Amino acid sequence: MEDLFTLSALMSLVTLTLLEVALGINNVVFVSLMLNHMPKKYRARGRRLWMVLGILVRSGMLIGLLALVNNGEITLIAFSGHIFSLSHLILILAGIFLLYKAVKDIHLRMEGGSREAPPGVKATGFGALMLQVVLLDAVLSFDSVLTAIGLGANLEVMILAVVIAMIVLFYFAKGISSFIGKHPTFMILALCFLMVVGFMLFFEGLEPLHHSEIPKEYAYVAIAFSFGVELLNIKMRKVKDTGAGG
Repeated sequence: MEDLFTLSALMSLVTLTLLEVALGINNVVFVSLMLNHMPKKYRARGRRLWMVLGILVRSGMLIGLLALVNNGEITLIAFSGHIFSLSHLILILAGIFLLYKAVKDIHLRMEGGSREAPPGVKATGFGALMLQVVLLDAVLSFDSVLTAIGLGANLEVMILAVVIAMIVLFYFAKGISSFIGKHPTFMILALCFLMVVGFMLFFEGLEPLHHSEIPKEYAYVAIAFSFGVELLNIKMRKVKDTGAGG
């Protein structure tokens, strides 16, 4: 538990939490659309239940995928002295998935479009609708879970980042969504770093070929620096607009 208070763990926690919040905005939008199919008196209860179940589902996905990665020593491919195990395959596929998803989302936003809406809701009962909400949230959260695995120092840091991000999204979703709407470069930055994480996972999956690794601290510093620069740009634009208006 003392590992949580190291500089590396704190950097990982802050970075992961910021990315989880940015990547989770679309989840909030889609889940809200689905919860609107409920009678008004059940919506607040549905949102609270979604937050709790969302934390449990994400934590379960993290634990399950990490177990596969850490214990997947089953040899799948062996050639020229290079042995690829199940864990290597999972990392390679996860990296490809994140790269594809990030490029697709960036292209969609550059074209001025938006992500596809969730499928029509057919269930009317509270339990059936909540099941659909949880399933949709799990599917939409796959990229953020893989991002946590790609950047997380340890399981405790990853789960803590998920919990903090879910609480932030639950209480401040409207404000965060409005902020990203006014400053879309933050979302583009998050998607660009999704590409970086995807490449890191893919590179790690090819470890039998190169026998090296990319220090994750490089990613933390790059992300923190980029977000810091963008905050300064926003501040400068505000000052410039204020001066022009005066």
